[in-house]
Amino acid sequence: MSATCELRALAPTELCSARAIAHKAVQLATKAARANLDPAPDDSHSNLGWDPVSKQFLSQPMSNNKGTWYVGVSLSPLNISILHNAVAVETLSLDNVEYEQALKWLDAQLNNAGLTPASTGKIPYKLPDEAAEVTVFHASREGAALRALAAWFDLANDVLTNFAIANDALQPGPSPVRCWPHHFDIATYVGLESGDFETARGVGVGLSPGDESYAQPYFYINPWPHPAKEDLPQLPLPGHWHTESFVGAIATGEEVVTLNDLKSELPLFVAGAFDIGLKKLGF
Repeated sequence: MSATCELRALAPTELCSARAIAHKAVQLATKAARANLDPAPDDSHSNLGWDPVSKQFLSQPMSNNKGTWYVGVSLSPLNISILHNAVAVETLSLDNVEYEQALKWLDAQLNNAGLTPASTGKIPYKLPDEAAEVTVFHASREGAALRALAAWFDLANDVLTNFAIANDALQPGPSPVRCWPHHFDIATYVGLESGDFETARGVGVGLSPGDESYAQPYFYINPWPHPAKEDLPQLPLPGHWHTESFVGAIATGEEVVTLNDLKSELPLFVAGAFDIGLKKLGF
């Protein structure tokens, strides 16, 4: 079954339990990075990339005299791997495995690789309750949902990567497309001017797999600073404006799946909403 078919196989609102399991699983990879890499000012040492070939998240590279290592987390099937020079050398299925058991397994693999155990990596944020409460990865019961969730991330990575390439002339321009394990969103941030992050203008463009705002995956285009709620222009289909707690252009999963051809039509929404965001910011 194609990734698009997997994405459409379940209603976007049926992915909440799978999202919680996957969100907890990727903490294993980020803990490994936090234990082995020097902290970056923007915390980017802890983020993850989506590999479109192997369909998994990969940690930032961790290098020593034995080579370069990554920790990978696949959603379908749900497993964790340690990779040496981009090749998986050991893999653990996470189905019906306790989080602490998986962490001990990962510690052993990192130790064998000459790296620092992941258990020493400190996570400086609080996970949403739904993810924090996962102690056992009951993956088999969420098989279809995990496949659909992986398809959403795969679609987002493709759309966002092409979007970033199309806008690389902007300065400072798009950041790498990465997944941030705190909120579990995959995104690029398009900087429009230099300066302090709190005041410099820019636009965040990404996919959240769901959160307290929407209990389903959704694409977002969020200008910063947020525009006023008044006089917001009509967005391209299939999006709408979100105006509670933040102001941004949103296309929920339920809205996205109304499109006939996701790979050709969804980028038009993203590009159109981004152009509106630029105008709102004075560009």
